[in-house]
Amino acid sequence: MKKLGFIGAGNMAEALIRGLLAGHVVRTSDLIASDIDRGRLQRLKRIFKIDVTNSNAEVVRGAQALLIAVKPQNIDEVLVQLKAAAEFSGSNDSTRRRVQGGRTKGAPSPVVLEKRLFISIAAGITIERLNRGLGSRAHIIRVMPNAPAMVGEGMAAIVRGSAATRSDENFALRIFNAVGDAVALKNETMLDAVTALSGSGPAYVYLFAKAMADAGVAEGLPPALALRMALKTIRGAEINMRQSKLDANELIRVVASPGGTTEAALHKFAESGFSDIVSSALHAAAERSRELGR
Repeated sequence: MKKLGFIGAGNMAEALIRGLLAGHVVRTSDLIASDIDRGRLQRLKRIFKIDVTNSNAEVVRGAQALLIAVKPQNIDEVLVQLKAAAEFSGSNDSTRRRVQGGRTKGAPSPVVLEKRLFISIAAGITIERLNRGLGSRAHIIRVMPNAPAMVGEGMAAIVRGSAATRSDENFALRIFNAVGDAVALKNETMLDAVTALSGSGPAYVYLFAKAMADAGVAEGLPPALALRMALKTIRGAEINMRQSKLDANELIRVVASPGGTTEAALHKFAESGFSDIVSSALHAAAERSRELGR
């Protein structure tokens, strides 16, 4: 593994660091993280014993691969910082020691951004926009992860830029496979659909689970029991659907006996346009993702 630096040390960065170390994909000495929040840095240093800093420039100088995990609205500022760090490192700054034998004694080697791998999880930020900030020859991979990565059950999709290599892609896949599942896509435009389905998807499941539990309470169940039963039902159905050779429609028919309780509920879902509601909700999320990209 290359030395991996995190620009941004929030919840997703913490989840990735935990998964990488737990899976023995990296060593603590292979990691460094930066953030403006000193509390976050202290937490990562205390829990994982990794190097931390409040300087993005230090991460650029110390890591061959950088995972950009900042909010989309902060991306342009961060890209300027990364490029400035490289330009400063390569300059003949007056604070450096005098040149001896044709080399600047004691000066760090110039940082060449084209030799770094940049992996961005900033939602909606396109590869083209990253290239504008880092240079057209920068090795860039864009990733759409999701929140279940924080419990090791994430789903991520990655797309590599034109300068990134297959080796870069495999490196990124190793990172996100450490916290769940990851897939490489050829077409970046597919990431808007990925964002709508798996990126935002956990919130839809939470909403459905809450609706099931609330309905159970309305029918007379204690709240704690209703939520427990809703969550276990969703988990059991997910495992069954993943392992079964039957498709979704066939699985539904197995549960829904003619004239039974399940059929009565399914009729209500159909009358309310349940599938159309889900479709329009995902379309709204995908459209918003496209807007953010523009």
